[in-house]
Parts: sequence; C-alpha cells; structure tokens
Amino acid sequence: MKKTVSPYAAPLVSLMLLLGMILIWYAATLPPPAASYTPEQREYAILMGDLPEDGSDVPVGNPSDFPTPAGFAKLGWDHLSQPFYDNGPNDKGIGIQLGYSLLRVLAGYLLAVAVAIPLGYIIGMSPLISKALSPYIQLLKPISPLAWMPIALYTIKDSNMSAIFVIFICSLWPMLMNTAFGVANVRKDWLNVAATLEVKPFRKAFKIILPAAAPAILTGMRISMGIAWLVIVAAEMLVGGTGIGYFVWNQWNNLSLGNVVFAVLLIGIVGMLLDMSFGWLQKKVTYIE
Repeated sequence: MKKTVSPYAAPLVSLMLLLGMILIWYAATLPPPAASYTPEQREYAILMGDLPEDGSDVPVGNPSDFPTPAGFAKLGWDHLSQPFYDNGPNDKGIGIQLGYSLLRVLAGYLLAVAVAIPLGYIIGMSPLISKALSPYIQLLKPISPLAWMPIALYTIKDSNMSAIFVIFICSLWPMLMNTAFGVANVRKDWLNVAATLEVKPFRKAFKIILPAAAPAILTGMRISMGIAWLVIVAAEMLVGGTGIGYFVWNQWNNLSLGNVVFAVLLIGIVGMLLDMSFGWLQKKVTYIE
C-alpha cells in the first residue's frame, strides 16, 4: 500500500534545513575564545601579525569579519528600508541597482524574442532553410555570451548597449532552437486538415502552428530568461556603472562581505521569481493531446 506524504512535510524539511544553515552560520561567525599566551608566545604572535599590538588576545583576521545572522538581518533591513536612495555614482540603493539590471535584461530579452520566434518559425517550417542555417547556428551557439563583450564594446562603443547586446545573444539560441523544434513537430494531421480547408497561411500560423508549438516556445523562453539573468551579473561586473552585478563587484572591492551576500541572495530571489512566472505561463499554454 502506497504511503501518503503530508503536504506539510516538504515545507517542514525546508524550514529545518534553513534553521540548520543559520545555526552553522551563527557558530562559524562566533568570535574565537581568547587564548592564553606566555610573554614569549605573545611577542612571537604579534611579530607574525597573528595578534594585534594593543595587547588583546583576540587573533587578527578572525571569522567575525563575516556578518553574523543578526548583523546580516540588520543590514538587509537597512537596504530594504531605503531601496531607492541616490548619493552619487557609487552609492545607490539596492532597488535602483536591481532596476537597472532588470531593464537591461528586459531590453536584450525582448530583442531576442523579436528575432528568435519569427526566425525559429521559418526554420521549423522550411527544411531547406533549416539545413542552410544549421552550420551557422551550431557554430555560434556554443560561444560564451561574455566572449562577445569585447567585440560589442569595440563596435557599439557604449557599455550599457553592449550589456544589452550580450543579453540578446545569450537569450537568442534557446528560444530559436525551441521554436524551430516546436513548429517542426506540429502534428501533420492538423496541418493536413488546415490544407484541406484552405486556411490562409497567416491564419494557419496564428490559429494552428504557434498555439500547438507554444509549450516548446515557452520552454525556450524560460531557459533564455534564466541564462539572461545569470549573464547580466557577470556582464555588469565587466562594464561597471550601475546594476546588481556592478554592486556585487563594488562591494567586494570595499571588502563589504555582508553587502555581497545580501546582493547574491537578492539575485537568487529575483531569478526564482522570474522562473516561477515563466513556469506559470508554461502551464497556461500546455495542452493534452
């Protein structure tokens, strides 16, 4: 007899894992106990830089450089309570930094949608064009998006537009391939019925082929969005200026590990929300034959 699992089991296990990680974090950031040194040992430790010269027995470079859970919670509240302040180029609120990143991702992603779906439709409908473009797609698809950055900076001569171009490139291929696959695999019976009824090409595209291929297209769009959100962080570290990627790099240069961890957590939350929204859309267009 199959055992039924309580719907609360998974959230409970997740909560216990979270508490366990916070406990480990707390234990790892506790200050080390003060050790007892003989005068000779203290003098040697100060000479080696292991102890401060003020007579304290707390070692230099202890794990308290990393924020404690309570300190991190306070830091997070400080960021979230004033997310849109602007004190100059290198001191903007986390909401502004996140907004710049999302706008860049959205711009590059929509450009990719405008190119990938029509081109994928043509490739899926025409075996000749599919075979003709296949060598170029197979050549360009494996290239890392960041490898295009120097070429984009040289040709476009604008760091912001170069980051959008990199997002466009990395979003293009999954959408293109999935659209072509979805269109090419629409059931022949449906196409034959459309041909028998003499349905016009434009009507056939929007009433039969694209709705039938929608689950595959949405899968490609979901993969593309995930890659775009991954790449924007690295791209903004390279181009600088504004954005969540630049914020991470800037805080690392300031040795502010708490801000780095907070930004990393925020990147993960935004990425999860983006993926969940595409998952919801995917369910809306999925059908059972």
